[in-house]
Amino acid sequence: MSSTETIDWADFEKVDIRVGTIVEAEPFPQARKPAYKLKIDFGAAIGVKKSSAQITSHYAPEELVGKQVLAVVNFPPRQIGPFMSEVLTLGLPDEAGEVVLAAIDKKVPNGGKLF
Repeated sequence: MSSTETIDWADFEKVDIRVGTIVEAEPFPQARKPAYKLKIDFGAAIGVKKSSAQITSHYAPEELVGKQVLAVVNFPPRQIGPFMSEVLTLGLPDEAGEVVLAAIDKKVPNGGKLF
């Protein structure tokens, strides 16, 4: 999709982007590119979901625990090597193309939907 192509509100509403708190982060040595395995708590309605994230350039596992992040929670699960990723953790590329997490600057309740 080019940056000039437009979508309508109904298209945007199909993408379920929620906030969650990382409760566990560990190296994922089996991944083709350096990555972490994350467990993210999206609150009672969605629960804890797993995600693989290529964020090793900017983050250490211990600093990720407790961090709130945004993720797409309504993609089908995706097998990444021996790991099943259940949500897509969102990020943006820095000048070198390394991922910086799309995060929240003030604490909000887990499970909140982006609008």
